[in-house]
Amino acid sequence: MLEFKNADAFIGKVPILRDLTLKIAAAETVALIGRNGAGKTTTLRSVMGFTDVRGQILVDGQDITKMKPSRRPALGIGYAPEDRRLFTGFTVEENILLPGEVAGLDAAERADRLDKVYLVLPELKEMADRPAGAVSGGQGKMVALGRALMLSTRLLMLDEPFQGLAPALAQRYGDALKRLRDIDRDVTVIVTESNPKLLKSFAERTLVIERGEITEPDREAA
Repeated sequence: MLEFKNADAFIGKVPILRDLTLKIAAAETVALIGRNGAGKTTTLRSVMGFTDVRGQILVDGQDITKMKPSRRPALGIGYAPEDRRLFTGFTVEENILLPGEVAGLDAAERADRLDKVYLVLPELKEMADRPAGAVSGGQGKMVALGRALMLSTRLLMLDEPFQGLAPALAQRYGDALKRLRDIDRDVTVIVTESNPKLLKSFAERTLVIERGEITEPDREAA
């Protein structure tokens, strides 16, 4: 579904990913583990078109390396960055719906996708009319997940979603990801994290990134 072919990614002139070759299958759930600065965020941002990439990135065989970032969400790619980036003057529901409006989805499709978001994250329905600027940091991560779900018909990418979450909220976030897998078994999910234990019960495959290079650890050793 998602493939990197000999991809180098740069921020400015600084190389972050080095000769990355990787295949992630459709409907697979993958944990991308690494220390801060190892290249986790850059891997996701490269899929979204936010870095300078040499080599190839393909989605279902389509080369998107040179595609404009604004066109990539229409491929069915949802992305929740680590810093949430909510529009604080909008309500929670308006934040969730916004990507669908920007992507030009009709009202019926937006409503259907919003129903799915609320199935995965029922607590967001309770907060729907609350200003996004009034939610806590942890709740904001839930909103960011809901917003990403509006577009992720094929690929969902979550960058450090558990970082900074209290244990109870981290448990609820993990439960939401499990509900997503129960509701939609076709979407591919990639989650970055520094602590592999947080994703052990959810991810089908774990990849480790170090200095911009990815390895797959021995399953028994892991």
